[in-house]
Amino acid sequence: MDSTFWELMRSVDTPTVCNAIEVVQGKRGFSGFTKGTVLAAVPDLGAICGYARTARIAAAIAAKEPPEVVRARRMDYYRHMASGGSPRIAVVEDVDFPACVGAFWGEVNTTVHKGFGLEGTLTNGVMRDLGDLAEGFQVIAGSIGPSHAFVHVTQVGGAVEVFGLRVEDGDLVHADRHGAVVIPPDVIEHLATAIETMRKAENLILQPARQPGFDIEAFEIAWRAFEEART
Repeated sequence: MDSTFWELMRSVDTPTVCNAIEVVQGKRGFSGFTKGTVLAAVPDLGAICGYARTARIAAAIAAKEPPEVVRARRMDYYRHMASGGSPRIAVVEDVDFPACVGAFWGEVNTTVHKGFGLEGTLTNGVMRDLGDLAEGFQVIAGSIGPSHAFVHVTQVGGAVEVFGLRVEDGDLVHADRHGAVVIPPDVIEHLATAIETMRKAENLILQPARQPGFDIEAFEIAWRAFEEART
């Protein structure tokens, strides 16, 4: 994709992308999105979009493997995050969910991942150090907490699940304060056109609704035009 595509993806919110995917598919029923409430470290930062670099972590109890194995896997994790196509998003499943206790995402890790060139992270785990996170790096997480507990990496790459959303390493992910979606490969090339089509159709309702004197009669006229534009 060229720079125009990425600029568009960062300019729209995730609900818009969800709707646009249904426009491309010509039906409702798309289910490749997170289910449940997420927390955004910087709610006004806007959307992030990129190729997923996946991993799993745990923190409730200490790792049972030898320390050298844990350290080696942690370094493999960082190598994985530093590689791959751009732009990239870290998608990290905390296997302790929903009782996550250890913050993997704070000042240090956000600064390191930003340095690697990642746009942000999507996790069902814990974040901390609010106010000291790397500037411009979005963290979309499940909770906020003070401790890292026994946090350690348990898996590098492969499929993960975050808030009911299955993400494979390399999937194209769009995320913001509403949650995240995985954009199906066959939809990508049609997404920009679908977003523009959807915007024009929605304006058939929005513009009249914002005018003085808007009433049910005006709504019925606008709604008919809206439905015709969608068919």
